[in-house]
Amino acid sequence: MAHIPRRTLAVLGAVVLLGAGACGTTDAPPSGTAAATASSSAQGPWTWTDDRGKQISVSQRPQRVVAQSSAAAALWDFGVRPVAVFGPHRLKDGGRDPEVGEVDITKVESIGNVWGEFNVEKYASLQPDLLVAGMYQKDTLWYVPPESAEAIDQIAPTAGVQLSGRPLVDIIEKYGELAAALGADPQAAPVVEAKKRFEAASAALKTLAAERPDLSVMIVTGTPESLYVAYLPDHPDIKYWGELGLNIVYPEQPTESEGGFWEVLSWENADKYQADVILVDARAQSMKIEEMAEKPTWAQLPAVKAGQLYPWHAAERYSYLGYAQVMEELTTNLEKSRDDVVSE
Repeated sequence: MAHIPRRTLAVLGAVVLLGAGACGTTDAPPSGTAAATASSSAQGPWTWTDDRGKQISVSQRPQRVVAQSSAAAALWDFGVRPVAVFGPHRLKDGGRDPEVGEVDITKVESIGNVWGEFNVEKYASLQPDLLVAGMYQKDTLWYVPPESAEAIDQIAPTAGVQLSGRPLVDIIEKYGELAAALGADPQAAPVVEAKKRFEAASAALKTLAAERPDLSVMIVTGTPESLYVAYLPDHPDIKYWGELGLNIVYPEQPTESEGGFWEVLSWENADKYQADVILVDARAQSMKIEEMAEKPTWAQLPAVKAGQLYPWHAAERYSYLGYAQVMEELTTNLEKSRDDVVSE
């Protein structure tokens, strides 16, 4: 699967372990019972079974967590404070990449910011207790370079959270369970408030979908060579919106070479599907709307001509807060959109 559209060393002989940075991983001590798959005692043994079926058993609860940027963002919203991140987190101008959510990038170490970049020696020097990453492909940790996977496994346990092929809410809950197992308080006021906000945003989008059944929406990303149209069943967020009743235009089948997720179209065939509204991948590494405007077929699409192009946050963190914000923005954009541009 291609990287831009989505998700597409020998073991270190001796590593000098440098001084440690921040030690705490949570804002507050745990309260209540941890997830059934884990023991969250700070003093006793700690176990966790990840979505690969891999059981992690260590002498005490991990304190120094390193996470892929989207996973770090989800854990952060649930109260866990990673000591380092990898994957998109810093923009070219030094600002925070949206993929890392609310993570304070001035307070975490960076061990890689782009695809294929993972500083194994620096990772080891941080003395990590656990690495956390999502998985779009089975048993494959997102943004962990395959050539470095063995070395990384030798340094600290890794935990994977499956992101494709499961409901959006299940993924959010999984991150919440892991955060609780790592000592975060699932009843902390920000977490409870974020869940209420997520539920309210879901209800508002469902109401809009019921009131505007003719408003059609398509989700895409682009590269200089191709337009990728999102295949609804493989994207948890888009599938969730469809379940809420949103009228989503999507391919019957994805392109086989992509392993799911997309139908790949040449720009000459970019008009194969049409919708009143198009959501465009907003990730920093994806093709920008102004660049797509130079493609003649794209420029003639009804939604493009009507100016009904809005962002799709393809790598949004799987937390209640993250998707509450996404759906609030989506509902606001759809409320101001016409539902008759395709028929013009």
